[in-house]
Amino acid sequence: MAKLLAFFCLFSYIIVLSLCSVSAAIDDNQDQQVYVVYMGALPSSEVYTPMSDHMNILQGITGESSNEGRLLRSYKRSFNGFAARLTQSERERIANMEGVVSVFLNKNLQLQTTTSWDFMGLKKGKATNRNLAVESNTIIGVIDAGITPESESFSDKGFGPPPQKWKGVCSGGKNFTCNNKLIGARDYTSEGSRDTVGHGTHTASTIAGNAIQDASFYGLGNGTMRGGVPASRIVSYKVCTWLGCSSDKDPVAIGSFHAIAKGILTVNSAGNNGPETKTLESVAPWILTVAASNTNRAFITKVVLGNGKTLVVRIKKPVFDLYHLIFVSLNPFRYMKQGKSVNTFGLNGTMYPLVYGKSAVNSSACSVESAEKCEEGCLQESLVKGKVVVCNSTDSFEALANGAVAGISLNRTPNVAFVTSFPLSALSQEDLNSLVSYIKSESSPVATVLRTEESFSQLAPVVAAFSSRGPNTIATDILKTMVDDLQPDISAPGVEILAAFSPEVSPSSSVYDTRRVKYSVLSGTSMSCPHVTGVAAYIRTFHPQWSPSMIKSAIMTTAWPMNASETGFVSNEFAYGAGHVDPISATNPGLVYDLTKADYTAFLCGMKYNETMVKLISGEAATCTGENLPRNLNYPSMSAKLLGSKSSFIVSFKRTVTNVGAPNSIYKSKVVLNLGSKLNVKVFPSALVFKKVNEKQSFTAIVTGSAIDSKLLLSANLIWSDGTHNVRSPIVVYKSE
Repeated sequence: MAKLLAFFCLFSYIIVLSLCSVSAAIDDNQDQQVYVVYMGALPSSEVYTPMSDHMNILQGITGESSNEGRLLRSYKRSFNGFAARLTQSERERIANMEGVVSVFLNKNLQLQTTTSWDFMGLKKGKATNRNLAVESNTIIGVIDAGITPESESFSDKGFGPPPQKWKGVCSGGKNFTCNNKLIGARDYTSEGSRDTVGHGTHTASTIAGNAIQDASFYGLGNGTMRGGVPASRIVSYKVCTWLGCSSDKDPVAIGSFHAIAKGILTVNSAGNNGPETKTLESVAPWILTVAASNTNRAFITKVVLGNGKTLVVRIKKPVFDLYHLIFVSLNPFRYMKQGKSVNTFGLNGTMYPLVYGKSAVNSSACSVESAEKCEEGCLQESLVKGKVVVCNSTDSFEALANGAVAGISLNRTPNVAFVTSFPLSALSQEDLNSLVSYIKSESSPVATVLRTEESFSQLAPVVAAFSSRGPNTIATDILKTMVDDLQPDISAPGVEILAAFSPEVSPSSSVYDTRRVKYSVLSGTSMSCPHVTGVAAYIRTFHPQWSPSMIKSAIMTTAWPMNASETGFVSNEFAYGAGHVDPISATNPGLVYDLTKADYTAFLCGMKYNETMVKLISGEAATCTGENLPRNLNYPSMSAKLLGSKSSFIVSFKRTVTNVGAPNSIYKSKVVLNLGSKLNVKVFPSALVFKKVNEKQSFTAIVTGSAIDSKLLLSANLIWSDGTHNVRSPIVVYKSE
């Protein structure tokens, strides 16, 4: 019998990195807005009709005989509820009705590989052990911006018919055809399932795309591009467009709660609002939340200046190599700056006049300050045409529009390169300031921008600056009370990822870019999310009976440890969670932290929900004893926020592990304190004895310590080892501000 598996990746697109909030969907009538009425699990009664119930509720509240224009969607698959246009007073009245868990505003959620799988250790071909029979019967559900069915990544050459248990449909709209690889599609945007932004095609191919030889972006990243589980089948659910992803399709926390009860793991991107703390977009503990980090490959774009002087070249690399030593010492006529971009345009080394934006001001329309930033309408065409224009901002499009041959801009996302629509390099503020000084010092400054090249000496893995940080303070409508846990859960490659792309849009998304490509480079937690989804699917091919929480535990407890590169919450566990995903080790974790629906129900009790509300959410009767501390949820990591101003503290964590390794094994505990951490951790018992596979054993970790700086955290790692497996769980204690 075919083993089916669905993983849902929900994304946050990198182009809206600067947005710190999402916009609510508002009706033309300013008194009405779109709300989702969440009523918990679907009643098991056969006589219950969700649509009729929803219409009756709405009619009773509005007093209107017709729900036309009011009832937008009736949810009757994953959970019970509906989306409707309501006034504020109507929302409040429905929220107080018996049987209603919560009523929340519908929001537009913004969209958030040739080397990445090799970097993680999942090699191509026979170099990696695979269970192809199970992998071929694995179905990956991707909730994103659609898909490009004609892409080679989704060709069904060599594939047999879909798994027998697949009962879905191919409802992709006009000129959209599924096959034995892309076995299903649904559109929830009224645009059809075809990907018109490139994002959905990119993520789907990262998860399960076919192996494509000699794939590249104009020669960059050339190699064999493939997904993590290339033999798997794909189903595309389009909920995203250029405008974002409407949350009324399946609210993330609610949908994932009901999905996990059906054996479906939800993998979600952390978000792209870093490096600020408390910016996670994925908050529920039943979701696997993924941060973005780099690989050892980096795309760099050099700027060469002709100043006739020998200057020190500041190239930020983790190693100092002989080439750059020779370059600096012996080259008497070049001054090179190393910037970031994915620039496939060449200027053949030709030097062009270099002009600073403020020196090319369109004084009749803008100030000098606006021209310095190359704002729209602020550059005088005659002063920039045919020149290399320097902009003290991230935007160089105005320079391109006025005939510049190349641009040099400011890079506010360190160590991340984006595809450009003309020759461009983005420099750090320090390098940009140095460049401006050069311009001021020369009567006729010149420069050229070189074509992007690859470097494989980058320090990695390091969490990307844009990746959202914890701590996670859950305050969504499904979880109204604040709770703290260590999220994101895991980190994975999400910087400069090459994967399949849509020919419907240019790779730079610029109106000036007429190129159309099969493959492109994107960055974001949207790129790290499908890597972990692929890993989760890979694990399931070896352990088809494992629950979603067992897979999640295996991924977290076998992760590569990562070190803080800076102080504070910016680069510690609240940036990368348990560490960097290790696909091969995750298939053989030794022990796992398992969770059932009953555990999550107890967690909701610990969140101060009453029994009636918990029953509505879970669909099952519950007894809340008041003894369910949220921190005792059987999670693979352990985190506690300290309240008050006490000089000392004591915190305990209760956990249960399941043996999925060898029978007759003994695991001994070891605590490793992180640098500068002054924690005292005791584990009882200190050794766990297992006589058989699937046997469970419980333990308690007691953590004590003294005063903590509110801007720092104390952390350690609890490791259970049998000599073969090392089951590692981060322990974090921090203080609220």
